[in-house]
Amino acid sequence: MKTILEKIKEIRTKKGISQDFIASKLKIEQASYGLIENGKRKLKYSTLEQIAIIFEMEVIDIITYPDVYVKRSQSQHDINATLTIQLNEKKREEVLKIVLGDENYKVLTT
Repeated sequence: MKTILEKIKEIRTKKGISQDFIASKLKIEQASYGLIENGKRKLKYSTLEQIAIIFEMEVIDIITYPDVYVKRSQSQHDINATLTIQLNEKKREEVLKIVLGDENYKVLTT
C-alpha cells in the first residue's frame, strides 16, 4: 500500500507539476517541500489541503488515489443508477412493457 506521500509524488508527476511550483504556491522553499514529499519533514493536514487545491482534487481523492472516493447517498431518493442489459428484440419489448407499462410502450413505439 502506498503512503500518502508516495501518492502525492505520483499525482504531481502525472500532472507534470514540479516541486518548485508546489513550493511556490505553498510559499516555502523547494528544498522544504522536497523534505515533506520525501518524508523527512512532517506533512500537516493544512498543507495537504493546499496541495489538493493545487492538484485540483479533493483531499480524500489524494488519500484514496488511484481510486476516487464516491460519497454514499444518505437518501434512497438521491441514488441514480444505470443498468445496461443486452437482450434480443422480443425480450427487449417485454422489459420495456414492464418498465414503461403497456400504454406508454404503445405510445413510444407508434
